[in-house]
Amino acid sequence: QIQLVESGGGLVQAGGSLRLSCAASGNIGSINTMAWYRQASGKQRELVAIVSSGGTTNYADSVKGRFTISRDNAKNTSYLQMNSLKPEDTAVYYCNMVITRFGRYEYWGQGTQVTVSS
Repeated sequence: QIQLVESGGGLVQAGGSLRLSCAASGNIGSINTMAWYRQASGKQRELVAIVSSGGTTNYADSVKGRFTISRDNAKNTSYLQMNSLKPEDTAVYYCNMVITRFGRYEYWGQGTQVTVSS
């Protein structure tokens, strides 16, 4: 069974930084895309950043220039470095991976709370 375990959330002041990690475990074949989504209270879940197996990245306009997504294929882990955090970045952050093993499947982490105080 494949599981995604997130870490690194917490409370930070505006202008500060946090680094989220998401490690996949289990019988993993190959990991296609790794992504981070977030869901603020009362809002829909939105894509924050995504990195392809080839290393191509894309970001939501609201985080461009402040957040960086990366991946370590040897560790089956993705990272989201968040700098210059703003109160509007407050949300539950979820990691997402598309993994191919006898088929192509999407997996989600349990979510980690990020709170940015003004």
